[in-house]
Amino acid sequence: MTILDRARTRHGVLGFGGAPVGNFARPMDDDEARRTMERAWDAGLRYFDTAPHYGLGLSERRIGAALRERPRDDFVVSTKVGRLLVPHPRPAASDTEGFAVPGDLVRSWDFSPAGVRRSLEQSLSRLGLDTVDIALVHDPDQAWEGAAREGLASLAPLKAAGLVKAVGIGTNSTAGLRDIIEDGLVDVVMLANRYSLLEHSGLDEVLVPALSAGVPVVAAGVFGTGLLATTRPVPGATYEYRPADPEVTARAGRIASICADHGVDLPAAALAFPRLHPAVDAIAVGMRSPQEVDDDLRHFECAVPAQLWRDLVAEGLIPARSVP
Repeated sequence: MTILDRARTRHGVLGFGGAPVGNFARPMDDDEARRTMERAWDAGLRYFDTAPHYGLGLSERRIGAALRERPRDDFVVSTKVGRLLVPHPRPAASDTEGFAVPGDLVRSWDFSPAGVRRSLEQSLSRLGLDTVDIALVHDPDQAWEGAAREGLASLAPLKAAGLVKAVGIGTNSTAGLRDIIEDGLVDVVMLANRYSLLEHSGLDEVLVPALSAGVPVVAAGVFGTGLLATTRPVPGATYEYRPADPEVTARAGRIASICADHGVDLPAAALAFPRLHPAVDAIAVGMRSPQEVDDDLRHFECAVPAQLWRDLVAEGLIPARSVP
């Protein structure tokens, strides 16, 4: 049993990543966000991930608006702490950290007990909920050494008080995670961009110790922030938030060709690969339209033949130890 069991289907747990409804990279109006969320719910998705960082609270407000009338026991929500939203001393016309929203607030790193409590209380207000299922210390590697442990210590009394059911870390970095997992400090880990068809550094540093400790892992960024999201890599596709370089684009193209040989779309393989490892309990994918919800669910439910993985191993594209 894991904290994500209420969101599980016969195919596993596909999570709704909330960055796009926070206007990541480009704007989305309220109606499109509402229709996207409604489609996700109607399609059976029951895990929703968000953060104050996503659109300076916009993602939390939109996800909260879509969920607050739903039966509370029917869904799982995760949000994050560490970036406290405070009034901008010099409000700008737009945010400077990738979200198409007004720059009237600023993110302030704060992993202290007071800061984490304030952040969670603000998140609960925006979501319109009394509790969240999972609170993740967000990108502590980008702040300062020791921020991860400080944030987890700050979350501990909030978990004891029942405001959160599980605590963990959400990060793009594997640094220090093995020790934190082995020290028993986390109930769950969200690992972004470090275990995918193109990047395997999370295997030994996170997935192996997580499996040993019984800590479920949510794999995020499995499309490489764009490069693996289409049947074949498209010109101008991004990889880890930047234009993909020729080497990684060529590697993605080789993987796509092998997928095509087996009648499998590249996004389907990208969603299936992390789930080969028993530590991976869920996949979280950003969705910005009802059509993306349908496409992601179709790919998530696609059966991928074992020979495809063997062929990728034979080509040296994925590690042999990543395949059962």
